Amino acid sequence: MKNSVSDFFVTGTDTGVGKTVLSLLLMKFFFGKGLSPFYFKPLQTGCKNVYDVDSDSNFIYKHIPELVNKDPEDSVAFCYSQPKAPYFAAKNEGKNINTGKILEILEDKRKFYNPLIIEGAGGLLVPICENFLNIDLIKLTRAEIILAARAGLGTINHTLLSIESLDKRGLKPIAIILMESSQSATSSDMIYENIEAIENFSKIKVAGFIPKIHDFSKIDIYIDFSKLYPAY
Repeated sequence: MKNSVSDFFVTGTDTGVGKTVLSLLLMKFFFGKGLSPFYFKPLQTGCKNVYDVDSDSNFIYKHIPELVNKDPEDSVAFCYSQPKAPYFAAKNEGKNINTGKILEILEDKRKFYNPLIIEGAGGLLVPICENFLNIDLIKLTRAEIILAARAGLGTINHTLLSIESLDKRGLKPIAIILMESSQSATSSDMIYENIEAIENFSKIKVAGFIPKIHDFSKIDIYIDFSKLYPAY
């Protein structure tokens, strides 16, 4: 019997596809299983600090009872105010991103938490340093990859391109999850067609669809994430 599960890296086909919401659901699921998950956002851009209304870590901590009295700053390595790719957001502030520090934090957190839920910044090919992309960081974390994709129009192209980029680096997501990120609901026909096309061309399972959540204090969306890892 295993006493731990793999870490997960939540990445997306684009920015604003629902990675943070998916990370929140993963955290809730693993807490519900009696584990001690830890949310980690290596690079946060577009907010003044981790306590800002636009801070992903602040959002996560606010909506998980187990984290309410804990500090969201523990979950962020670097935070920059400009809503840009991390490389340019840091450059605008005259700073460089130390990817080694990110990996050191991950190793330290692994001593106390399991699993780590790591959320990337933007899509796979977003630059972190001058010659280093988000996808390069994903590979170094050795975490299992969960790909968040929009539920609606355009997602087939974006999802298959993302999978192709991962494949070129010897990486493969263990699951794809469609997220309703638009204000208007995607028709069920389009969702089914998108799932059919993505699975047919990528040979990777679409593990679920998450509709728009309007009240995060009453989340009743449930995906059995236990299917993503071996029984322990």
